[in-house]
Amino acid sequence: MPVGRGLFAGSPYLGVYLRVAESVALVPPSTDAPLARDLERILGVRLVRTNVADSDVVGALVVANSHGVVVGDDLDPAERRALEGFGSVAVVRQRQNAMGNNVLANDHGALVHPELPDGAVAAIGEALSVPVRRGTLAGLGTVGMAGLATNRGAVVHPRTTEREAALLEELLGVPVHRSTANFGVPIVGACVVANSRGALIGRPTTGVEIAHLQEGLQIFD
Repeated sequence: MPVGRGLFAGSPYLGVYLRVAESVALVPPSTDAPLARDLERILGVRLVRTNVADSDVVGALVVANSHGVVVGDDLDPAERRALEGFGSVAVVRQRQNAMGNNVLANDHGALVHPELPDGAVAAIGEALSVPVRRGTLAGLGTVGMAGLATNRGAVVHPRTTEREAALLEELLGVPVHRSTANFGVPIVGACVVANSRGALIGRPTTGVEIAHLQEGLQIFD
């Protein structure tokens, strides 16, 4: 089954705590065994357990694809070693330092917060080995929480404009679909983690929302 429901420590905001790419998932050390098993079984990933900047909100603080990892603040040596098990690690220090919130990426491109300066945009592109553009989704600069992308599809905030969606489609090379998750929450990137094989979704997500998410991410039974 390519879709499952879950919670992290009672929270349905899986995208805040977990960061998933094609072959690896970054998860806090406190991730419980059932959630860890679901990540491995549904998404087919290897788990790397670590905090980031001494925090459990790994998904909010890290952006990653198959080429590398970007964080916005210093790491302790153990955290850096753990992230290096995921891929090459770049630290891009900016006021908008929650990179998972402010960057939406797959293996083909990355959309970033419109206020990130040229140096940060270039560093993100180099670390992830993809072209980068500034932009918004539904007028929000926090594109990593307003959307979710894999190498097969992207799902975005339902108020995303046609112009925003067209830019994202061109940049990431995948179709874009609008949906909510967690029973009406529009910031789908905060609610869902996914790769090309499947998705793990916050438990309150309805059947109708799951159908939209599957369509957008192009994952089916």
